[in-house]
Amino acid sequence: MHFPFPWTEALADARRSRSLARLFQPQGNRSPLVDARRARARKFISYYRLHIPLLVADLGCALLVAASAVALPLSASYLTGHLAELTAADNGVLHILAIGGFMLGVFLVQAVATFFVDYQGHMMGSRIEADLRRELFAHSQKLSFAFHDRSRVGQLMSRITNDTFALGELFHHGPEDLAIGLLKVSGALTVLALIDPVITSMIALMLPLAVVYALYFNRQIGLSWLRNKVRVGTINERVEDSLAGIRVVQSFGNEPLELARFEQENLKFVESRREGYRNEAWLSVGMEGFAQMVTISVIVAGAIRIVSAGLTTAELLTFLLCVGVLVDPVQRFANVVRVWQEGYTGFVRAMEILDLQPEIADRPGATPLQPVAGAISLRDVRFGYQGDSATVFNQLSLDIAPGEFVALVGPSGVGKSTLCALITRFYEVTGGQISIDGQDVRDVTLASLRRSIGVVAQDVYLFSGTVAENLRYGRPDASDAEIVAAAQAAHAHAFICALPQGYDTDIGQRGVKLSGGQKQRLTIARAFLKNPPILIFDEATSALDNQSERAVQKALVTLAAGRTTIVIAHRLSTVRHADRIVVLTADGIGEQGTHDTLMAAGGLYAGLHRVQASL
Repeated sequence: MHFPFPWTEALADARRSRSLARLFQPQGNRSPLVDARRARARKFISYYRLHIPLLVADLGCALLVAASAVALPLSASYLTGHLAELTAADNGVLHILAIGGFMLGVFLVQAVATFFVDYQGHMMGSRIEADLRRELFAHSQKLSFAFHDRSRVGQLMSRITNDTFALGELFHHGPEDLAIGLLKVSGALTVLALIDPVITSMIALMLPLAVVYALYFNRQIGLSWLRNKVRVGTINERVEDSLAGIRVVQSFGNEPLELARFEQENLKFVESRREGYRNEAWLSVGMEGFAQMVTISVIVAGAIRIVSAGLTTAELLTFLLCVGVLVDPVQRFANVVRVWQEGYTGFVRAMEILDLQPEIADRPGATPLQPVAGAISLRDVRFGYQGDSATVFNQLSLDIAPGEFVALVGPSGVGKSTLCALITRFYEVTGGQISIDGQDVRDVTLASLRRSIGVVAQDVYLFSGTVAENLRYGRPDASDAEIVAAAQAAHAHAFICALPQGYDTDIGQRGVKLSGGQKQRLTIARAFLKNPPILIFDEATSALDNQSERAVQKALVTLAAGRTTIVIAHRLSTVRHADRIVVLTADGIGEQGTHDTLMAAGGLYAGLHRVQASL
């Protein structure tokens, strides 16, 4: 088996990198890879901008730590070098005590500076970590439905939480450990060069070997940590998927199956950790070994220099003390390598999200949607989901008058929910135009568009918290009286009052403490509270019993008065009183009209009605 030397691998990697750079080198310009790295570097440094005073103070204390570390060996050298003179002097003891007092003062300065670096430096890293996490979360919320359709929640959670934690350590330890390490190395080598240039040159010649060794394992650790972060994301994904569906898991008795799936990913995580820790161990052993080799070399070479009268015993003692100072930078550099690989791989994964531009955003010059009457127009609309060759709509046209109650019916998969999602710009049309009151929805701001439309989705979603908090999500500034009025309109007030703490009852994650019908009525009440001029109900009564459905239908009729209302329904009995019923097919609009007109025509709608009536 072939085990290449670290430096040969590093040289080979360098040659491959240069070849790759030449391959992507635009004529007369820098490599795009170089430009991307520089952009990432500028972005990384920009996170310090809000914390410059604390960063300067942190680096200032790092300078004091390094200076005090070099000052102590120099003080010891002075004391041992002049010990004979001091003992012969009348006030020699006082001089020795004065030097001891100076050294104690240096130690106290070092202790205070170290405390500041450890405490405030970590706080700076935590604040930057919080800034990046906030930016990631806010950006993830701006990304379109299409992005979230193809992304996995567990992977996103891993990038927002685990990856940013490692970044906090990098933002803290990176600059201060580099500063302390470089200052200690330069200071100690300067002192050593003044004492004995020969031994100092020998030490300096050993440094490049340690650097090449560290760079090689730095690369290996980086690759290991990248794989490890992917594994952590996969575990989060597995846990989130299994616990979110715990009722399904337990109802099928599939706990052992879920445990086996989890264990499979968990073992892959352990293996990815094993590789990273093995490389970290090689790096740690190498750096520690380098420090010991330097110490042994100085002792042997120093003894030879003493024998040849080129060095005094006091100078050798100073040499050994300064070599001890050199050991700390080696350990710090090794720590910088570790936190760099942990943190920067997380930074790259975070930037992969932040570099994504929202597929749906305000156009330049977008204006707020003017007070809405509710006229909706679709003209020659074309649309198909990304990654799906099938076209959902092709040249679809539909006009909805202000205040009209329109029902969309048809088989599953013909695009009823998609049509409503296009009106709210959750997805972007690939052709044609959708307008509200004559204003293209792409020319108005997203915030004003979505404020004007209330949506009750087929997939009911409630947040962790109380009933009141979930209802107030429709309008955060709503008063308690308005919340109660909205609940009454959705016929939810009675069951809410029957809960243990009424409107202050905690309903659990996704409303697990409520029945399906109760959750559905809360989402309807939330839409009522928003009070928008356009309402979209996507199978909003699908989970209700017959009695509740009739109550909500009455509320819908009241709420829809004077508003444009679009209702998607499979249960045709819920929309027979609609102003217009539009039957969608795979080829577009099959037919449209009132319930009586369509039944008399005996077409698609009448066929759907007969099928449901026979069930």
